[in-house]
Amino acid sequence: MTTLTAGGLNNREILLNNLRDNAVGPVRTLGRTFALAVTAVAQMAIDVLRGRLKVKETVVQAWYMVSVTALPAFLMAIPFGVIVTIQIGNVINQLGAQSLLGAGSGFAVIQQAAPLASGMLLGGAGASAIAADLGARTVREEIDAMRTMGIDPVQRLVVPRIIASVIVAPLLALFIIGVGVIAAFYLAITLQGVGPGSYWQSFGAFASIRDIWLAMFKAVVFGFMIAVIGCQRGLEARGGPRGVADGVNATVVVSTVAIIGVNLVMTLVYSVFFPLQLG
Repeated sequence: MTTLTAGGLNNREILLNNLRDNAVGPVRTLGRTFALAVTAVAQMAIDVLRGRLKVKETVVQAWYMVSVTALPAFLMAIPFGVIVTIQIGNVINQLGAQSLLGAGSGFAVIQQAAPLASGMLLGGAGASAIAADLGARTVREEIDAMRTMGIDPVQRLVVPRIIASVIVAPLLALFIIGVGVIAAFYLAITLQGVGPGSYWQSFGAFASIRDIWLAMFKAVVFGFMIAVIGCQRGLEARGGPRGVADGVNATVVVSTVAIIGVNLVMTLVYSVFFPLQLG
């Protein structure tokens, strides 16, 4: 027996509609996010060529991102370096190859820890702030008012935030690399019994400038992604403060998942085309 609801739909139709929305909704959101990214890049190129880039707004956004991520980055980099050194050191000591501790620690911090940490910090602090700011403007109908006055929200609000995130992300990764490597070095020579010269020799023999460039490239990609995600969620906020909060939560979750997935792909591609070689 078919049960009809007040709207005239039976339970089967309601279930099919829910499944369709759950399956198609994320694809549509991904499409809108990609469209926003393309529009922002095109607008960015036009602003640079015509000298209309909102430099002041970009600097303000970049400084805010630095101010909210610098201390957490420092506090994350030290445990990263310590944990990596302890875990790798335990394995290497059993193999009798203590001199390779510098190489292992360097690889882990440079290729993985630094770009991932910088991306997640910006996703948790920077992108969430972007989503909250643009979401509040959206629910207050400021975005609609800007469009009515002929002001492009992408040019005025989105582009400066994306540029700021792209600039801050690699700088944050470099900072984490420096702190993490120093922390790993200090622990290696004090608790693992590795000589300073041996540590840096193995570090230099295995690590290369390509690893630094890979970390910087990852950070730039992550910074771009999380800024676009934050802007898209903020511009599509609906339903008052609750909608803004949902947009902020979605920004953090989606940014984290996207960073992990893209990092996996980039690491695999890099490993295929640039296999490990002694320097």
